[in-house]
This record gives sequence, C-alpha cells and structure tokens, in this order.
Amino acid sequence: MDADCENHHDAVESPNEVGIITTVAGGARLTLGIQWGQVPFRVVVADRDPGAELDRYEDAVEIAFEALSGRLTLEEWGGNGSHPLPPLPAGGGFYRLRYHVLGMDEEAEEDHYLLQIWPEPYRDAVVVKSTTHSFRYWLAS
Repeated sequence: MDADCENHHDAVESPNEVGIITTVAGGARLTLGIQWGQVPFRVVVADRDPGAELDRYEDAVEIAFEALSGRLTLEEWGGNGSHPLPPLPAGGGFYRLRYHVLGMDEEAEEDHYLLQIWPEPYRDAVVVKSTTHSFRYWLAS
C-alpha cells in the first residue's frame, strides 16, 4: 500500500486484475495459497526489470501498478503487521509488479512468494507462468 493512500479499502472505479493480484492506484492485493500462518515472502525493488525467476516458482503474473508517493508498505491481512519496503526508484508513477508463487496448491508442503517491482509505463496484465490448479482457479474467478 502506498503511503499516500488513506487505507487499502479506498474506492476505485476500475481495478486492474489478473487472478492472484489486483491493483488500484496506490494499492495492490496479493492472494496467498494459505489462510493463516507465516510464509516466506521476498520483495525486490529495482530500477529496471530484474528478470523473472521462472525456474524456482510454479506460477507468475505481471501487472501495472500506479504508485502515488513512491513509499510502499507490505500490509498483512487483518492489520497483523506492516513492513516498509525500500523507496521506489522513480518516486510516484507507473511500475510493473511481477508476482511469483510456489506451493499454491493445497498439497504443497510450503508456500514461497516473490514480488518484483520496477518502473515501467502502463501495459496490460499478463500471465507469465501457470502450472497449479489453485492458480488456474483464481484466474477463472
């Protein structure tokens, strides 16, 4: 969530969505494969595309995101925690988010997540890699 957003429930007319991630101006909602507990979650903020890590993850999507201030936090569901991220390299403006997931299916022993963020002009969301049933469920919903 961007520091200039009042809260993550701000009303927005047209969210941008691709299954497991939804973005609005100043915020993004990321879907996890588990309902509770802690998961390994890594965030990479870069000044250009850091390259997808497709060998390590089962599913990945890319989506446009508009940062208002360039200062973001990763907010846990239910207000259980807030984690400041490094400042965005270009301040406010358009960025690309690439969200990688490993272990989204229920039979997975452990989930792992990677979110990459870099400046990039707006372009439509794309599915980069899709292998799990859970991921395909979220794409269809």
